Amino acid sequence: MNDKRILEITVETLTAALAAERGGADRIELCGDLGLGGVTPASDLMRAAVQKLRIPIFAMVRPRAGDFLYSGEEFAFMKGSIAEAKKHGIHGVVLGLLAKDRQIDVDRTRQLVDYADPLPVTFHRAFDESRDLGESLEAVIRTGAQRILTSGGAARAPEATAFLAELVVAADNRIVVIPGSGINSTNITEIAKTTNAREFHSGLSTVLPYGSGDSQAIADEVGKLASALARVR
Repeated sequence: MNDKRILEITVETLTAALAAERGGADRIELCGDLGLGGVTPASDLMRAAVQKLRIPIFAMVRPRAGDFLYSGEEFAFMKGSIAEAKKHGIHGVVLGLLAKDRQIDVDRTRQLVDYADPLPVTFHRAFDESRDLGESLEAVIRTGAQRILTSGGAARAPEATAFLAELVVAADNRIVVIPGSGINSTNITEIAKTTNAREFHSGLSTVLPYGSGDSQAIADEVGKLASALARVR
């Protein structure tokens, strides 16, 4: 069994992606417009990232900022985004849909999971806006998604480490729970030990200005994260 923990870094530019890889990231979440929480990246960015990076790239599939209740037209856009990701050789997709009652939209999410096959699907932090996270865990598992990115229902993951640990136990190896939001090199060790999670997500927003174009600073911060995570036993 491979016990290596996985560090995923979210970026919106090729420069940042290359810097994150250089710093030791294991995977990239590629987005457009992180200032709005992340939307589907441009086709050209997906293609360039696959050409230049050696590590896996998961692309965000989100037609717009705001809530996660999508119209038929927006749902069709999401299918088109998945097709575009496949065309460019992206390694996985990240998405999330809720119903009007703030429950997981199981049926339409499952349709997208099936459409994405064989690419793995991560259900993103729409999960944290759902009505009951315990019920939502089981709902996301029913969709066939392989991962859930979550802050444990809090604004930032460090505020919900005990609950994240409960989610990891409840997942029981049926789905990967990825703590994300507010994770940096000063807290990732404790989060890893407390939650017993195997994969972690960071956008570096707590340590670098949003949209930082300083590739060396990005590489350095990712390097600190990777080193801290590697020391966890």
